[in-house]
Amino acid sequence: MIKKLILCFLPALGLVACGAKAQEANETTTNQDQETAMTNNTIPAKDDAKVLIKTTEGDIEILLYGDTPKHQENFLKLVKEGYYNGTLFHRVINEFMIQAGDPDSKNAAPGQQLGQGGPGYQIDAEFVYPKHFHKRGALAAARTADQINPERKSSGSQFYIVTGKAYTPAQLDQMEQQMKMGQMQGVFYKIAGERQAEIQKLQQAGDREGLQKLQEEIIAIAEKQTADVKLTDAQREAYTTVGGTPHLDNQYTVFGEVIKGMDVIEKIEKAQTDSHDRPTSDIKILSMEIEK
Repeated sequence: MIKKLILCFLPALGLVACGAKAQEANETTTNQDQETAMTNNTIPAKDDAKVLIKTTEGDIEILLYGDTPKHQENFLKLVKEGYYNGTLFHRVINEFMIQAGDPDSKNAAPGQQLGQGGPGYQIDAEFVYPKHFHKRGALAAARTADQINPERKSSGSQFYIVTGKAYTPAQLDQMEQQMKMGQMQGVFYKIAGERQAEIQKLQQAGDREGLQKLQEEIIAIAEKQTADVKLTDAQREAYTTVGGTPHLDNQYTVFGEVIKGMDVIEKIEKAQTDSHDRPTSDIKILSMEIEK
């Protein structure tokens, strides 16, 4: 399976993805804030921080993890600067996630395509996995694709909040295999990027046999490094109850979670959107403030 998938990446090493990312769906729940708190059972650590996000749809309170310090520090810096004030939830996919943080969304014209803006820098990935994963209410950093970003560095400002869906144990078994495939693919991209000069030399020489041999070598390394990939008990409990988006685990940095306001997030995710997933009526972040 991995060999068939990777064949389309190596020859050109412009690293063009072979398929689009699937969008996941969640199931509506009731008593959302209480349920999330009970399921997540999160006890803030001394290095964690809290931020209140005021939106046109209501307030959302988030916890920023202390063990993802680069993301926490950057987010708090932007909050203090008022960077997010007036920005939109520019990408909303019902039963998947809501995304914000594009500075170009301030005063954007109706229908304007958004999602490319940022502060001009990226943040090194901070995967604290499997401790932090894509359960419902998780706060994570958006980023560009593996093909151009094999180190999976995060956007300097754009973030998303997970809604997701609940899965049966059998569905999770299948997704576990898909996750393993995704992580193998990530390892492959990283190694291929590191050996790009070698690949280009073989390409220029027209050495198909050498390219095939190198591909098999990289695949073997990727398989070895991901041999033990599996969902933890905590992941399985969350994904079979409140839900989430397990296929994103260990691929995007999770650096916090919602502790109040999941009802507001559900309201946002159900907004009518255009062909670019932008709400047809603007949903705005009015302000953010750090809580003591």
